[in-house]
Amino acid sequence: MEYLDVVIVGTGPAGLGAAFGLLEGGARGASSKPKAGGGASDAAPSILLLDRHGYSSGGLRNDCKMNFTWPIGFPAGVWDEATARDYLGRVEDFLRPSILEKRNVSVYAKRAERLGTSLLEVRQAHLGTDGGLELIKRLMADLTKRGVAFGLDERVLSVAPTREGGRSWIVATDKREIACRNLVIAPGRGGFSFLQDLMASLGIQYTDNVVDIGIRVETREERYSIVKDYYDPKFLFPLKTRTFCTNSRAAHVVQEKYEDGDGKPWYSVNGHAWSASRPANGLANFALLRTVTLTQPLASGQAYARMLGVQASLLGGGAPIVQRVGDFRLGKRSKAAGLNGDLYDFEPTLGSATPGDLALACPGKILEALWKAMKTLDTIVPGILHPSTLMYYPEIKLYANRPTFMDANFQALPRLWLVGDGAGTSRGITAAWASGLRASDGIRSLG
Repeated sequence: MEYLDVVIVGTGPAGLGAAFGLLEGGARGASSKPKAGGGASDAAPSILLLDRHGYSSGGLRNDCKMNFTWPIGFPAGVWDEATARDYLGRVEDFLRPSILEKRNVSVYAKRAERLGTSLLEVRQAHLGTDGGLELIKRLMADLTKRGVAFGLDERVLSVAPTREGGRSWIVATDKREIACRNLVIAPGRGGFSFLQDLMASLGIQYTDNVVDIGIRVETREERYSIVKDYYDPKFLFPLKTRTFCTNSRAAHVVQEKYEDGDGKPWYSVNGHAWSASRPANGLANFALLRTVTLTQPLASGQAYARMLGVQASLLGGGAPIVQRVGDFRLGKRSKAAGLNGDLYDFEPTLGSATPGDLALACPGKILEALWKAMKTLDTIVPGILHPSTLMYYPEIKLYANRPTFMDANFQALPRLWLVGDGAGTSRGITAAWASGLRASDGIRSLG
């Protein structure tokens, strides 16, 4: 059996942030531009990062959009402004982002304000999917050079506490058993069910009653012209509805696979864009999400989302549903003949989506809030309600596990930390990285 100081489950931004945080005694900020000859020091802890995929997974792989403004990405229940700003500074010092220029924000903001809507001004960086992959390569190479090990394509089967030999935890994977003094669980949104099963097995109390449910909107850039001035505009509408994760220039809609506790798949949509080095397709896409909080009776948001995802998959023949705005306004389903790029001047970038009727799949209260937001947005940025605009359903965000923590550094049990989007400590890349750093501070404080 291997014996290590720290095992980190998950190689997304939370896991990577924790790993680099543990090595902060060395050169801080070296990941983006590694220093030559930066090998591990004698005092460096032994660290292993595990991932069930054969590659480093997580938010850095998909579009790699980063926000550097409080409170974007920082759940209020576990972050206060002063703490978040401090960690955001550390993340920015490390990643050294190129902040995007914004123009005419006040014009859009005034229009939004007159309609009871807010436009947040956020400092953003965007690498694109290809740029994100290059960043991941640099980060992993830097960690490897500094003595950190990776176990890719290695699925964690169980976690059990032990005090034998001064070690705190035994992690069993499909390839080996590892004993470690400190364990960081950072599975991301894709590992939501895994984390719930783990918390249940270890007796960690948590709530899971909030979920974001919505659509992904796809249109031509000129019909959502704000993207020329503000890459990822953050609009907050009434009825707890908001825009999220805008992509443009070389933008595509993609399908994501989720698994419930018994391994059965269900699907959500998402979006990404390539960097400026790739040819443009002139399209833009963004999520429009409504936050749903289940309170009486207190119910699982993840279970509710899974049921909606399964229902949409049933109506879509095993795939998400897509509908043109023009068809939706007429109260009729979309058909393949109307998605050919001729009548409505562009084809869906997610070709596997099934033309259909969102009203048959999306709950009425949620769909009403989304449609009101669409109409408001069309007044702020005229053009979004062009008949050719596409609406994909469902887009579901699972980051609302709310574990009970022992301390401010996200320690849930002695020497076990839960961080990242899947653990409810973040909503996005920079906050996930910050939560990993916060856990690493907790580990170093314990010695």
